[in-house]
Amino acid sequence: CKMRLGSIILFVAFCSFTAYYVYEPIPDRIEERWKLMLTNSFFRTLSHLADLCESAGLKDYMDVMYVITLLEKIVPVSDEHVKVTEEKFDGVEVVLYQPKRQGGDAGLRRAVIYLHGGGWCLGSSRMSPYDLLARKIVTELDAVVLSVEYRLAPAHHFPVPYEDVHRVVKYFLQKGVLAQYSVDPGRVAVSGDSAGGNLAAAVSQQLQKESGQQIKLRAQALLYPVLQALDLKTPSYQQNKDMPILPRTLMVRFWSEYFTSNKALFRAMMANSHNSPESSRLLKFVNWSAFLPEAYHKEYNYSAPAVAQGTEGEAAGTDGPSQSFADPRASPLLVPDADLHSLPKAYILTCEYDVLRDDGIMYATRLRAAGVEVTHQHYDTGFHGALMFTVWPTDFLIARRMTDNYVKWLKDNL
Repeated sequence: CKMRLGSIILFVAFCSFTAYYVYEPIPDRIEERWKLMLTNSFFRTLSHLADLCESAGLKDYMDVMYVITLLEKIVPVSDEHVKVTEEKFDGVEVVLYQPKRQGGDAGLRRAVIYLHGGGWCLGSSRMSPYDLLARKIVTELDAVVLSVEYRLAPAHHFPVPYEDVHRVVKYFLQKGVLAQYSVDPGRVAVSGDSAGGNLAAAVSQQLQKESGQQIKLRAQALLYPVLQALDLKTPSYQQNKDMPILPRTLMVRFWSEYFTSNKALFRAMMANSHNSPESSRLLKFVNWSAFLPEAYHKEYNYSAPAVAQGTEGEAAGTDGPSQSFADPRASPLLVPDADLHSLPKAYILTCEYDVLRDDGIMYATRLRAAGVEVTHQHYDTGFHGALMFTVWPTDFLIARRMTDNYVKWLKDNL
């Protein structure tokens, strides 16, 4: 009897501890809250383990977090509707999805160059959610999808991931290459989620400025993109600092690891005191009090980030990455207005419960003011990364709606 009572007490204690650990104060408006709590408990546990391993000198934080990528990784294979090949474009690995031709079908097709998310440190074009999304685009749009396997930080800091993407896009946008894959030169889009949205926005801007680039992009589709590293205390960074999937601490870590392995930058970015005198001159482009609709200001008041005095290296406590986060190839929101007006039409998806919400909204505001055609789709109950949660057991209803709306926009605008 005592053993049975002891077992019951242990079981109740275990259940209580599990419920305590899993539970988070997630806003009631978010759908499937308990599923999100359970999903995020895995991410939090892995993050705690990564911190522990790094503190003990066993493994770097991002090396442990890369488990997320490995668990979702697959070998993309052809099926009855889609031909899948793995190739190299100008030395960069890509996964190419093409519709299987029907008899007599000789028309030119649309194409989407897709850039995966993962904070420039995690993720892969070979992950199951990206594979499913690519197949959906191929079958519903009769399009070619080019998914880019760019190199990742911290092994390859900025600008390497951007340069990989730039090389692939430049290579693909050649008449001969497009003809090889039966792609219409006037119907090519670049798209990406999170860090992939950052790379998509950056490459769209840079290609538009290159005078020798004959074939231009038709559209850019940015899914909850990260667009600036100068002000990491916008209202969305403050409101959602402890939200599931991408808390502020993790996003700041992604930014710092993108630029350097020196932890001094991470500490400076956490305090929002990483700007040098040089980068501070660009803060006017990310002044949320000017570019964010008042509905998103809420109880927050604008205060310009502190400017660290000293040399470029001393400003961030590193060997000068402040020059990098002021680079528009890393922070596309920093380009002057004159460089925006000629950009391709844009689809920008943002989520209310996402630290990156304000980046996307400010970019939509600035693009519209520059005369660019913008479709801004905001999800009041959305959270960061939601569109990728399409595989059981972490499949969410909002992910299906987001996917359907995104694919419909591509169908109507590409």
